[in-house]
Amino acid sequence: MLNTIYNEDCINGIKRIPDNTVDLVIIDPPYLINNHNTNYDSDLSREVQRYNNELYNSNLTNGYDINILYELIRVMKKINIYIFCNCEQIPFYIDFFLKENKCKMDILIWNKTNAMPLFNNKYLTDKEYCLYFRKGGKCSPNNYEDAKTVFYYPINIKDKKKWHHPTIKPEELIRKLIRNSSNENDLILDCFMGSGTTAVCSILENRNYVGFEINSDFYKICLERIKEVIERKGD
Repeated sequence: MLNTIYNEDCINGIKRIPDNTVDLVIIDPPYLINNHNTNYDSDLSREVQRYNNELYNSNLTNGYDINILYELIRVMKKINIYIFCNCEQIPFYIDFFLKENKCKMDILIWNKTNAMPLFNNKYLTDKEYCLYFRKGGKCSPNNYEDAKTVFYYPINIKDKKKWHHPTIKPEELIRKLIRNSSNENDLILDCFMGSGTTAVCSILENRNYVGFEINSDFYKICLERIKEVIERKGD
């Protein structure tokens, strides 16, 4: 199971992971987006609509089975988890982790320095939330930059085009989270692997990984990225 990604629904696969074996969880689960139509006619809104359609067609707007959170708590040695989410999901996670499981919490923000321009009486979509919950989990940034809670990175257009995943995250951002909250040779779990960024960053930071990705096309991309980064690291 070590350093493996499984092409299956994580709600089934995670049951094979023994209790208290995972050091850190990083997940970017499907957001719950009730309305993905812009309903405006302009070049910019059509571009936004194209992106929204890409999310919808990749099944990334329907949320997920929240029972997976109980399984994640079961497999973690101590609660130590980063969750990317939109603002509508924050109250639920606060209730679950703070009220029900008595965790500590930090709200991290990825500030997208190349976000699409403002349009139609709407604030700029220039941030993404990453909630960090821990209960005894490691939080030990090595320097001032790693300790910041606002991360300034552009939307990862290059990797998005290369690996064909609409919500791919910057590698340096994920590597920073891994460094801050785990040690070398620790086990990192991502049950919504997408294009495999968590696995790739675990390899680059000398950690082990395990993950799940239900989409067979994204799963194949994961394997390709992992093969490439192992070859790159070996050079």
